[in-house]
Amino acid sequence: MTNPDQTQRASLPAPAPAARRGLSSRSDRVFETVILLLASVIALVFVLSLWQLGKESWPALQRFGLEFFTSRTWNPVTGQYGAAAMILGTLVTSLAALAISVPLAVASALFVAEYAPKWLADPVGYLIELLAAVPSVVYGLWALFVIAPVLSRWQQTFFDQANHPDRFAKFMQCSALWAEGTNSFTCFFVPDGAAGRGLALAVIILTVMILPYTASVARDVIRLVPQDQREAMYALGATKWEVISRAILPYARAGIMGGVILALGRALGETLAVAMVIGDSQDLLKSLWGNASTMASVIANQFGDAQETLHRSSVVTLGFTLFFLSVLVNYAARLIIARLTPKGIQQ
Repeated sequence: MTNPDQTQRASLPAPAPAARRGLSSRSDRVFETVILLLASVIALVFVLSLWQLGKESWPALQRFGLEFFTSRTWNPVTGQYGAAAMILGTLVTSLAALAISVPLAVASALFVAEYAPKWLADPVGYLIELLAAVPSVVYGLWALFVIAPVLSRWQQTFFDQANHPDRFAKFMQCSALWAEGTNSFTCFFVPDGAAGRGLALAVIILTVMILPYTASVARDVIRLVPQDQREAMYALGATKWEVISRAILPYARAGIMGGVILALGRALGETLAVAMVIGDSQDLLKSLWGNASTMASVIANQFGDAQETLHRSSVVTLGFTLFFLSVLVNYAARLIIARLTPKGIQQ
């Protein structure tokens, strides 16, 4: 007769040998050490970048101090360097492109995720993502050969000096006010005769370049919204718009904001395409249509020609400022996303 205790013990798995448990423990320690070392590389790169940029920027910061960030004069001939115009150009182009691209990106994401049939949603989503794979120089060439002539013709049509002499007089008056630093905001929209290239073209090309980042992330997080939430809203008699505005977007807002910050980071650091179309003027912005510059475009255009120590240090200081600005934006984004994340969802 079989003993029940013996049958139960026979059905239990045999304990692992001590040698095998020891090998597993050593493997875990090795794996943990490797992961820690790889993660430390990121922190090391960050610290080394900060140290190197700070070291190269020190001559300019020692010479100009905080005036470097507030002065509007950038003149390598006289040795005067002020980054106010480039900082303003960076913020204006990035925020303007973000303001235009975010509604378009969220709308396209909602169309792909909620409205379009599958046979149409997949190709449209693929085409949107394909925009992120296009090289910057291609965007720059496309802007110069396609968009710039259109903008130039548009300016000639609507702001021609012969047909609108009052507009030209207003532009001259606004230019004087800008030089004095007491400008009216309406002057910002007066043309200055730029032939297509300038701030407006840079904003347009940046809008196209950063749109796929927000659109792709927004589409993915919208698709991750639980189907139960949609069905619950429909069961209560909600319309399609009410389901989107009250059940989908509130749940997905943290992820959408992450895509927005990712697009903002791309806009702040975009170099080649912006340098090709913005006009490379270190003067303070006078018009939406005029030539301007960003920190990244000045670095791209002048770093190779900066032979003097002070000039080279000033250009590197622009990179240091851009580095700090990017870190600040990412930290602020982390706080915003944490605040927008619905309770009960792990980040």
